[in-house]
Amino acid sequence: MTPAGRTRASKQVPEITPRGDIDAIVSGSHGDPFAVLGVHQSGKGFIARCFIPHAESVEAFTLAGKEAGELTRRHDGGFFDGKLSIRKRQPLKYRARNAAGEWWVTDAYSFGPVLGPMDDYYIGEGSHLRLFDKLGAHIIDHEGASGVHFAVWAPNARRVSVVGDFNDWDGRRHAMRKRLDTGIWEVFVPDIGAGRIYKYEIVGAKGSRVPLKADPFAFRAELRPATGSITDHPPAHHWGDGAHRDFWRSADHRRQPVSIYEVHAGSWQRGEGDAFLSWDELAERLIPYVVDMGFTHIEFMPITEHPYDPSWGYQTTGLYAPSARFGEPEGFARFIDGAHRAGIGVILDWVPAHFPTDAHGLAMFDGTALYEHADPRKGFHPDWNTAIYNFGRREVMSYLVNNALFWAEKYHLDGLRVDAVASMLYLDYSRKAGEWIPNEHGGRENLEAVSFLQEMNAAVYGAHPGVMTIAEESTSWPKVSHPVHEGGLGFGFKWNMGFMHDTLQYMAREPIHRKHHHNDITFGLLYAFSENFVLPLSHDEVVHGKGTLLSKMSGDDWQKFATLRAYYAFMWGYPGKKLLFMGQEFAQRREWSEARALDWGLLGAPAHEGVRRLLRDLNRAYRDKPALHARDCEPEGFRWLIADDAQNSVFAWLRSAPDAPLVAVISNFTPVIRESYAVPLPADGTWREIVNTDAEDYGGGGKGNGGQVEASGGLARMTLPPLATIMLEYVP
Repeated sequence: MTPAGRTRASKQVPEITPRGDIDAIVSGSHGDPFAVLGVHQSGKGFIARCFIPHAESVEAFTLAGKEAGELTRRHDGGFFDGKLSIRKRQPLKYRARNAAGEWWVTDAYSFGPVLGPMDDYYIGEGSHLRLFDKLGAHIIDHEGASGVHFAVWAPNARRVSVVGDFNDWDGRRHAMRKRLDTGIWEVFVPDIGAGRIYKYEIVGAKGSRVPLKADPFAFRAELRPATGSITDHPPAHHWGDGAHRDFWRSADHRRQPVSIYEVHAGSWQRGEGDAFLSWDELAERLIPYVVDMGFTHIEFMPITEHPYDPSWGYQTTGLYAPSARFGEPEGFARFIDGAHRAGIGVILDWVPAHFPTDAHGLAMFDGTALYEHADPRKGFHPDWNTAIYNFGRREVMSYLVNNALFWAEKYHLDGLRVDAVASMLYLDYSRKAGEWIPNEHGGRENLEAVSFLQEMNAAVYGAHPGVMTIAEESTSWPKVSHPVHEGGLGFGFKWNMGFMHDTLQYMAREPIHRKHHHNDITFGLLYAFSENFVLPLSHDEVVHGKGTLLSKMSGDDWQKFATLRAYYAFMWGYPGKKLLFMGQEFAQRREWSEARALDWGLLGAPAHEGVRRLLRDLNRAYRDKPALHARDCEPEGFRWLIADDAQNSVFAWLRSAPDAPLVAVISNFTPVIRESYAVPLPADGTWREIVNTDAEDYGGGGKGNGGQVEASGGLARMTLPPLATIMLEYVP
């Protein structure tokens, strides 16, 4: 009897492949298909074995088209083998036939590996800093053929195959070669190029099949709700941003003006039919707007691929792929280059703290907790129902460090704002007693996350000195923005969450009560120079029922607008870099939603247009006046002039920088005009008004000092407009 599915070999063609291997290849259960398929030496000659479903006959040829032999079908499923006429091992292609016609197949198993022993060495020790050039899908020429090299880390898998539209999503056709030292699987698939959809089919160690997985290193992904990865060339953009990058490489970011416009790319504006704008459309609209408004940087909320719009990108499944929502990855490169040519930096909101548990993502990637901790007390985030990276695993650390380097190198990003750093640093973050595991010293600090952040920052600043990293860290963890060699985490900057909380709390109080909460404003100066701070008024303050910045201000509509204008000028005069979320520059009234564009029609109202004009002028003053930015992070650039007038809710301070005119900032947070108010000023003579938030151009009442004040004997008497901030520059 002939076993089911097998074809009886003729007496003239003896069997040259063990039956067990044939059955295992056809069933997709062979542990090492490269040991069976492809070209192998047999005595002094060579044999070929191939698996081509639906074929009834197969002939072998060299890549140059020379006949190499006819193969015999050994299994009805499509297994063939036979002797070859070639004299040296080389890749082959096959002409396959059945009743419907013929087709050609280049044999992936006749090619040697692409990765080498040095890759194994550096990957194994976790020091490879170009993983994105080795893992994922790369279009290459290899041993005389063009195709795509696929490589993926899945050390605990029994089998890994690349499946896609090029092999009928059949995991038997391109089962991969395992590199035992690293647990990386690879295969070169000839005759395919860019634009092919693929995933990995993984059989776990116990033989169960894992849901199809997107490529962790995919450079491009399908538009949601589809979840496949797409083969693509790396960005081939011809960059013209040399001057911009050269400037920032040699600059001290702490002493430069940094005013950041935080943007959600999907809802800043929308196109026809409420569609997302492409990167090219965003470039045409957003870049000129940001230039006109005087911001120095755009910070995008996460634009890496993510399945769920309301996650705003913070639950990403494709850390190496710009989201398909906005077009092809090359479009993102064009946007960044355009911004750079216009003098605008681009910062990416980056999420290495956690990842979603979608079936096609990193969770239980090879059937085991590979990227995450197996113990939910370390590997599951209760706030976001997400998985936490296992920072103690060198391959996971390398994956994330390489991702930071990838964006800096391939897309010329100017910075990474690292999300949820506090959740990484503390093992008990959002956990009750018994829900977390102490570190080796019995403490709650996540020492592995600390090491990761230090290594990431050292790598980024070492390889790309023009790039800055910014931590969203909401606790008093010491030395967040201090160098690693000084025991710090190595960030360039840290968000000043205390400033945001205290000052917004103060502005929400009725003016008559503010005198009892004077400390909300003055307290921040006790620690203002302990870190390199960014003052953030971010998206987090205008969602989840929090309203908008305008709605947070106390009083009627007039008071709300006046207080918001005074607050903005107060903040722009306060030491620290600036960040403002989109829409707040024109006093958006509705709470932000990712599902709709901003309410741009509000600019037709004078009060809203006035706030926008003020923000533009504040940015220009901040950029043009070194006293307002050059010592943002150093105590010698700040000096209180009036810190104790709680009764009148007045604050005044001096900003200074070497070889630059002094600037005094005076805020009156009551709706009372204060005539002939005495402000100590350190230099006698004329102080020119450069900002007055009560100016009529901004929607104010026009109260002020006629454009300047005179100081004599270290004192100037001036009019303080109601609910207003003024800035005065000394005229030598």
